[in-house]
Amino acid sequence: MPHVSSGMQACIDECLDCHSICIETVTHCLQQGGEHADPTHIGLLLDCAESCQTSANFTLRNSKLHNRICGVCAEVCTSCADSCDSMGGEEFMKRCAESCRRCAESCRKMAGPSSRAA
Repeated sequence: MPHVSSGMQACIDECLDCHSICIETVTHCLQQGGEHADPTHIGLLLDCAESCQTSANFTLRNSKLHNRICGVCAEVCTSCADSCDSMGGEEFMKRCAESCRRCAESCRKMAGPSSRAA
């Protein structure tokens, strides 16, 4: 099994946490209806969950491409956080946005300097 550094493990943990929270948030948003169930918002939540899962998998395998996947994941997480923030101050949405922002920051660190502007 490849060696996973503490920084890589932190990113994996953030990605897996964000994945779970985004999936939970999809269910919450669909139950809420209205703007919460907007297809664009739901799509971002699903894209975020999927990119987090993929990023965690690539990092766990220490894939040569994990830094590139992490860069994309950071972009998707940032967009998802913005979308959750746009839903208002509801605690459930704040929790998702915060998790997405933590994951984005962790993924940016894994991706390297070129992704910091994302």
